[in-house]
Amino acid sequence: MKASSIKIQYPEDFNSMEIVLTTPKSQQTIQEVIKLKEIIEKGKLLSVDIKQYRKRRSLDANAYCFVLCQKIAEVVGSTKEYVYKQAIKQVGQFEIVPIKDEAVEKWIQAWESRGLGWQTEIMGDSKIEGYTNTINYYGSSVYDTKEMSLLLEEIVSQAKELGIDTMTDREKLALLEKWGKE
Repeated sequence: MKASSIKIQYPEDFNSMEIVLTTPKSQQTIQEVIKLKEIIEKGKLLSVDIKQYRKRRSLDANAYCFVLCQKIAEVVGSTKEYVYKQAIKQVGQFEIVPIKDEAVEKWIQAWESRGLGWQTEIMGDSKIEGYTNTINYYGSSVYDTKEMSLLLEEIVSQAKELGIDTMTDREKLALLEKWGKE
């Protein structure tokens, strides 16, 4: 479904703007708009985040990722978890965050409790006195199609280097096309 139009109006004072989005009509959209209208009618403010749509990665792609991680682990004498975590660090999404020195361990525990790919490393002292910089990797559970594709390509590349059979490009393409259909 595509938005059929976007209209932006700037009032004369330029301190605000009106954005009108026209989208395909669905029961879910109607319910969401009704909820937003009720919030506004109560005098509350809304915060809206509009960004480019990206398909989510598929569970099939995730499963294939772990099948290859297992095969790589068997060849190199490691675990599939280690292979996956290393691939996340090589091509995965991350943020660098300064954390108060006394809260670093608690931060690491909280971040890494989100899942296997969620990892944190201490980078060193921050420019902010009393803070330590951490690099925080996101697990693939929150990756969009593009991000998951990069991760999968990294793992496929490692498998090929080790002589492990992988899907053909056509099979991978079919797997990637399923991402938006779940």
